[in-house]
Amino acid sequence: MGRRQELDGRKAVIATALAMSRSGLSPGRSGNVSCRVGGGMLITPSGMAYEDLEPEDIVRVALDGSVPGKQRKPSSEWHFHLAAYRARANIGALVHAHSLHATVLACARKSIPAFHYMVAVAGGNDIPLVPYATFGTDALARLVADGLKDRNACLMANHGQIAVGETLPAALELAHEVEVLAEQYVKVLALGPPHLLSDDEMNVVLEKFKGYGQRGQSSA
Repeated sequence: MGRRQELDGRKAVIATALAMSRSGLSPGRSGNVSCRVGGGMLITPSGMAYEDLEPEDIVRVALDGSVPGKQRKPSSEWHFHLAAYRARANIGALVHAHSLHATVLACARKSIPAFHYMVAVAGGNDIPLVPYATFGTDALARLVADGLKDRNACLMANHGQIAVGETLPAALELAHEVEVLAEQYVKVLALGPPHLLSDDEMNVVLEKFKGYGQRGQSSA
């Protein structure tokens, strides 16, 4: 990766973190953002306000977990970011947020089942709940990697949510989708047991999602 590409990546990480914070998706300094780069990742630093970030503050972490050169300290959650990139080559970016309703469900130890067909946006018939482990640990990293094995989003028990994508905009958009679904599900639960869509119907939805929007259109 050239210097210009890496600089663009650093700026994109900052822009995504600011958008996450300003939209209210993750309050204050909570959450973190990263993107894949050749031989590693770029991630937000630990404990710094997003408004104060400059490109040189974004931390490059190698795939072996080392932080080359004199850099800031990476986010305490760098372990699970790196674990996700190692586990799946098609992940290009990761957004971790403490969004309100997703965190409420995570603290209640509830996944998001197929109460609405849009749950398929995360790649399956539910948005799974990853078991609890202390933040910033290898144990949590292993659990997250497993939770994202065949999903593009998951909740983290007593913690928050994670969304991944090929790009930073895609990961951030999915994080917003997860929060909307979480809010809807919380409100459905207040009315009583939800009526869930069957696995067969969700498989139909997942197949239809492959051609949703402009996907599959010819260039003619």
